[in-house]
Amino acid sequence: MASKEITRRDRIHLRVRKVVKGTATCPRLAVYRSSKEIYAQLVNDDNGTTIAMVSSLSKNGEALSGTKSEQAAQVGKKMAEVALAKGIDCVAFDRGGFLYHGRVKALAEGAREGGLKF
Repeated sequence: MASKEITRRDRIHLRVRKVVKGTATCPRLAVYRSSKEIYAQLVNDDNGTTIAMVSSLSKNGEALSGTKSEQAAQVGKKMAEVALAKGIDCVAFDRGGFLYHGRVKALAEGAREGGLKF
């Protein structure tokens, strides 16, 4: 039986998740960055549900326009709009083990511009 290799990102993510918890009033804004797309979701960790999800892919499969960083900022702004529509203005930011740099930072700044506090 082969053991699964734990990557650096997995170790960082586990370390961050020890501290960052999402509640109904202040959910966790979880970010996942793939090589082509970026995804963000609001998670209530008390009952293990996803409140909202936004990604750089639209529902019909077409991607947003602009560079990857510009797309990440647009995703952050969309997430802020969705959260504010659901009555959420405070979130706990979970960068998912990724460095707070580049697209992850652009998404966070876009969410802040949209009106989220974290």
